[in-house]
Amino acid sequence: MNSNKLKHKILESSIVVAVPEQISSDIGDEVVILNFKSGVYQGLNEVGARIWTLIKEPKTVKDIKQILLQEYKVTPEECDHDLIELLLQLQAAQLIEITT
Repeated sequence: MNSNKLKHKILESSIVVAVPEQISSDIGDEVVILNFKSGVYQGLNEVGARIWTLIKEPKTVKDIKQILLQEYKVTPEECDHDLIELLLQLQAAQLIEITT
């Protein structure tokens, strides 16, 4: 139920950025992120790692989606769904800030 409420707050115009209270490390094509506040680790696959790299600086969801569509063979619908799901996970782990 909460994820549906949060999902409506993530718009294409929303600005996403990694929080400063974290540290990340590349491991091959993947990334591991540690939240300093919670002590929780988050692992991301290759595409997730690419998104993480993009949001180290503030970006709109629309800009992230456009970059992913250029770099990966994925439909716009699948890209949108997977991007929103990842952003919700990162938001729940308190690793990103989303401004609508």
